[in-house]
Amino acid sequence: MEPAKNEMHAIVEFVDVLLREGVVVQADVMVTVADIPLVGISLRAAIAGMTTMTHYGIFKDWDAAHQH
Repeated sequence: MEPAKNEMHAIVEFVDVLLREGVVVQADVMVTVADIPLVGISLRAAIAGMTTMTHYGIFKDWDAAHQH
């Protein structure tokens, strides 16, 4: 019999790693009609816990303004 992995445990572990380590997602999208480029979109998102964000210099001003 093989051990079964609890899906909820895997999700919690994934969220824990995501918040602790963080991830940056970057995408470039070009909207075209009939091979004519109409709109270019450049997206960048950083996802992490606030401790990780402030460690890397993201949201430093927000963190300083909201410390008690």
